[in-house]
Amino acid sequence: MRLMAFDYGTKRIGVAVTDPMQIIATALTTVHPQDIWTFLTDYLQTEQIETFVVGKPRQLDGSDSESASHVVGFMRKLKKTYPAVPVVEIDERFTSKMASAAIAQSGKKKKDRQQKGLIDTVSATIILQSYMDRRSF
Repeated sequence: MRLMAFDYGTKRIGVAVTDPMQIIATALTTVHPQDIWTFLTDYLQTEQIETFVVGKPRQLDGSDSESASHVVGFMRKLKKTYPAVPVVEIDERFTSKMASAAIAQSGKKKKDRQQKGLIDTVSATIILQSYMDRRSF
């Protein structure tokens, strides 16, 4: 079974998944928040997800950021819509900056590096990898 992570935003949701053996985290796609439920229903018809991992935005002091309420609503609906799949939240501070740096180091052209969707999927991948790293201890 796979793990699936989300970098939730009000304009786009970055989505990443693991392979079935849960060894490698891979960027999957970005989805508009209105389309995420259709996307998940379709995806779950062919793939099994063990856990949903959601990045929760926090301030430097650890308190919730202004956008955290949107993420809480998303997590609540995930739990209600897919009650058999556990939902785990993970601190997502700095994931967008880390994603931008990783994309820059990959050698992509500046135009490609500025694509917000790419940053969102890489952020979701970083969130997923962080969860996997913490879980293995």
